[in-house]
Amino acid sequence: MTTAEPGAPTTTSAGRDSRVPPPIWLRAEPSRARRKPPLTLGRIVDTAVTVLDEQSIEGLTMRCLAQRLDVTATALYWHVRTKDDVLDLAVDRIFGDVPVPDVSDDWLADIRVLVRGWRGAMLDHPWAPGLVGRPMLGPNVLARTEFLQSALVRGGCSGLQLAVATRMVANYVIGAALTEATWHRFADPDARAAARAHVAANAGAYPTLDASGHLDGDRWDDDVLFEQGLNGILLAAARAGGAVSKPVSRKPTEF
Repeated sequence: MTTAEPGAPTTTSAGRDSRVPPPIWLRAEPSRARRKPPLTLGRIVDTAVTVLDEQSIEGLTMRCLAQRLDVTATALYWHVRTKDDVLDLAVDRIFGDVPVPDVSDDWLADIRVLVRGWRGAMLDHPWAPGLVGRPMLGPNVLARTEFLQSALVRGGCSGLQLAVATRMVANYVIGAALTEATWHRFADPDARAAARAHVAANAGAYPTLDASGHLDGDRWDDDVLFEQGLNGILLAAARAGGAVSKPVSRKPTEF
């Protein structure tokens, strides 16, 4: 019996040349077409957040989202109906990054931890503050709102006081984040200095603003302003709940 070398030509019974295939260990892996990952709601939302971070709300369209996902726009509609659906899901997605602290004996400290994370998430995603005013019913938003209200209840708030305190805290953090995000996104590096110079140049018309350092970023850091404002709101909430047994810290370094 003769043995042909791998790859050597042989003659078939029909007279045609053929080659003995090399051993499997010497064969190259056959090329396989890359399979697309399945389209899921999670992939849609994660990609939408990426697009929003890069191009803001105006840059997010269903066509753009489909292109990023390498699917047809029709495929998206099996999971979401409208752009508003995508925006609601994206907002709830970033709220999932806000840590929910362990409940402690200090309800004011618990709220501070929650709200700082809330502000941080919105500043990381500057498009988000403008959307938070929409009805938010996602599980991440509701879980954090539940934590906020339960902390206020531990502070003695109930009924109308609870509703007012919740709105004060929520409106404050949303408004602060919106102002900061808008300024940082649209203002050039010299804009704050120019704004401050304008106030100083018109000190006669705006003496209080000039004396207070209004719009002076070197004098009042955003973090200091936020913390001091938060302290004031929490102090009001504590008084409303009759729980001012422990003074609210006013140290600007507490963050």
